[in-house]
Amino acid sequence: MAEIEIRALRKAFDGAEVLKGVDLTIHDGEFISLVGPSGCGKSTLLRVIAGLEPQSSGEVRIDGASADGVRPSARNLAMVFQSYALYPHLSVFDNIAVPLRMKRLSALERAPFVGRLMPGRRRAERVIRDDVERVAAQLEISPLLKRKPGQLSGGQRQRVAVGRAIVRQPRAFLFDEPLSNLDAKLRVHMRAEIAQLHRQLKTTFIYVTHDQAEAMTMSGRIAVMIGGELIQAGAPAAVYEDPCDIRVAEFVGTPKINAFPGRIRSDGRLETLGHVLHMATPAPEGECRICVRPERIELASQGLLSGTVVHLENLGSEAFVHIGSAGTDAPVVARVNDPSQVPAIGATVGYGFAPEAVRAFDVDGKRIATSIPSRVERPREMAVV
Repeated sequence: MAEIEIRALRKAFDGAEVLKGVDLTIHDGEFISLVGPSGCGKSTLLRVIAGLEPQSSGEVRIDGASADGVRPSARNLAMVFQSYALYPHLSVFDNIAVPLRMKRLSALERAPFVGRLMPGRRRAERVIRDDVERVAAQLEISPLLKRKPGQLSGGQRQRVAVGRAIVRQPRAFLFDEPLSNLDAKLRVHMRAEIAQLHRQLKTTFIYVTHDQAEAMTMSGRIAVMIGGELIQAGAPAAVYEDPCDIRVAEFVGTPKINAFPGRIRSDGRLETLGHVLHMATPAPEGECRICVRPERIELASQGLLSGTVVHLENLGSEAFVHIGSAGTDAPVVARVNDPSQVPAIGATVGYGFAPEAVRAFDVDGKRIATSIPSRVERPREMAVV
């Protein structure tokens, strides 16, 4: 296992900076996901950790020792790629055995004809076979060992790629979007398998994905990267509930968080769409953004805000109602847990939200501290704006 420290890491390609002073400590044995939109620098960060790309400045430390100048093979980190990177002409057994043969056999012992005559190779091959068969049994791919990659499904190829990483017993596993080529149903299945694998191995996992569902369901921590910066890291629920930046609030969560134009008044109260919120802030007077998650929007005939239903997403167990409302840049999305209670398209509905549901951000996108004055007595029937 390994603790990996990233300090003030920068990386530029042809003068364009793709990593902008990233700081992150990845604890020994933890499962952390680097999540963010495409092009945010998360795969580049993973490649720098692996030693496949040199950083422009900053430092990577593995178990307290600087990795500067250390070859990728000497770092003992196993990387699982999006493309699987399997050798098409080799069997599943030989694909998994590749890193063991590179490590345990000399160049002469690996030679196609001469190597077979050397007694050292025979002894090493027996140990390699035992290791490969052990990993294949763990991943339930033993019946596939004689097949070639072209004879496997996407999920089977992914298991082989993971097996090749496991068999070398690395200090940490680096996953670069490993499930992106799989269909939706298989992705859900493989998510559970990878999470279970981490519980078994108890080794450091660093997982790169643009799919927030993967990050939220598999990881002990997520680190949100946007535009080459690491914006926020923490437990998935904490990042979802308490985003420190509006970019994090808008990226994490599906559907996207609702954002209303707002203003901080001179008395410290917040207002939006002509209504004063039962909230206060020490932030200075000026414009702000009022954000509320879809599941915290409450539909009611007497809601203080109103609009027209313009779109419905009925998912069976829940539904999302899109409401066109004056003063908003986009339709307001509300989650309805009982699809039988969904209003029809074209219906006029009222809506509101509790002050506790509000996350406010200043014009620079930074989180604003807010409080709910105790003297305010909210309507009993609905704690709305």
